Amino acid sequence: MTVIDFTAFIDRLATASGETILPFFRTSLGVDNKGADKGPGHGFDPVTEADRAAEAVMRRMIKASFPQHGIVGEEFGNEREDADYVWVLDPIDGTKSFISGFPIWGTLIALMHHGAPVFGMMHQPYIGERFSGDSGSANYRGKTGQRKLAVRRCATLSEATLFTTSPLLMNAEDRATFTRIEDKVRLARYGGDCYSYCMLAAGHLDLVIETELKPYDIAALIPIITGAGGIVTNWDGKPAQSGGRIVAAGDRRVHEEALALLNS
Repeated sequence: MTVIDFTAFIDRLATASGETILPFFRTSLGVDNKGADKGPGHGFDPVTEADRAAEAVMRRMIKASFPQHGIVGEEFGNEREDADYVWVLDPIDGTKSFISGFPIWGTLIALMHHGAPVFGMMHQPYIGERFSGDSGSANYRGKTGQRKLAVRRCATLSEATLFTTSPLLMNAEDRATFTRIEDKVRLARYGGDCYSYCMLAAGHLDLVIETELKPYDIAALIPIITGAGGIVTNWDGKPAQSGGRIVAAGDRRVHEEALALLNS
């Protein structure tokens, strides 16, 4: 069984999750705070019925079609995570934007094989965009049609556009380290969640740096970026699928320069 066998099924997962989520978007839906029971300092970590419903739909479809596969999801935990094939699901990456009415969020679907991400999709059903990749190539589908994704060249940090969701999500030490990069780049912007990584793959920005990510935050995005010619690692330069502190770049020269500063 090869990755190509799964592409149509992943499209069906994306369609079903989008149809589940959209009736909730820009409505007065209830919001729970997953961080409330973790004590001071953990901040606001929202979850909605849209998150739960979309993940439940995808889980049911996976179990019906591939009962031997594992599932790792943000809302309902892990099942058979030692299986050869494991699905990693984030029903709404960017829930804070979602509950604020901004369409800067997406559904992340990753397929892992023996622990490595081999296919990923980011689906934004409100805008109608799908970004996908299998590490060998990456593709965009939207209202403007279909095209291959490719990162852009960028020789140095001084020419780079940098994104992070928010430095406030970093601890004090990591925030100070991040500032060293921020002071070097041409432009730094905040926000974006999964969209930042997709815009990097599309060649519109050069660097994304984040911390404290979970596997479901990043696994689907790795095959998209690498398929477009970019690179994603943790701050130590090691594989990023387990999450943690992440640096993604379109050009290896910028990635190397960023790693040097992050570890200096």
